[in-house]
Amino acid sequence: MADRDEIERLLRGLLNPDAFRDYGPNGLQVEGRREVRRLASGVTASLATIDAAIAAGADALLVHHGLFWRGQDGRITGWLRQRLARLLAADLSLFAYHLPLDAHAELGNNAQLGARLALAADARFGEQDLGFVGPAPDAALEAFAARVAAALPRTPTVVAGDGRPLRRIAWCTGGAQGLFEGAIAAGADAYLTGEISEPQAHLARETGVAFLACGHHATERFGAPALGAHVAGVLGIEHVN
Repeated sequence: MADRDEIERLLRGLLNPDAFRDYGPNGLQVEGRREVRRLASGVTASLATIDAAIAAGADALLVHHGLFWRGQDGRITGWLRQRLARLLAADLSLFAYHLPLDAHAELGNNAQLGARLALAADARFGEQDLGFVGPAPDAALEAFAARVAAALPRTPTVVAGDGRPLRRIAWCTGGAQGLFEGAIAAGADAYLTGEISEPQAHLARETGVAFLACGHHATERFGAPALGAHVAGVLGIEHVN
């Protein structure tokens, strides 16, 4: 058994959330029971994820996408009321870490996705050093795209660039299409993220650097479970994903 506050202290020490300018609060977002025997993890604090954690007998839930974001109007209605009501009725704590979980060098979304794609970062780029870049595991874009499709599993949307051999791959999970220019400046031959917007398709064709959009959720499925398993191991509690 672990104390809820002990879990938060461990997470704070691992992820250093105060170092990030983020879009919402990182840490304990909803306070549940103090004693935690079982920790659940998932990508998003959706109603389905909350219900799955309750069904699994969890005392706390650790996610990447929490409930509260900059720009919300603050009213507890609709979907937000439903999720909060479910958490409070079950006395289930909710921990959420957004950019700190993307950035962690071993347990984060970028690191965990990279491990599944045989990518090892040797440099960082972009705002708050969120982007990773390292040697390409495949010289051909088609082979790398097939590697991505097998690992996620999900077929990526690929804008091929100029067909150059791949020497360097840059990546940042989730909705990081805005880091594409930083990836190009960092010397990448291809950039992988979750989403693509209209400008990135033109940039890929005009600069020759390939762009792979692999799904926001699909690229971020690995960080929270890795972090949850680590925390559970340190504190001697159960972990379910």
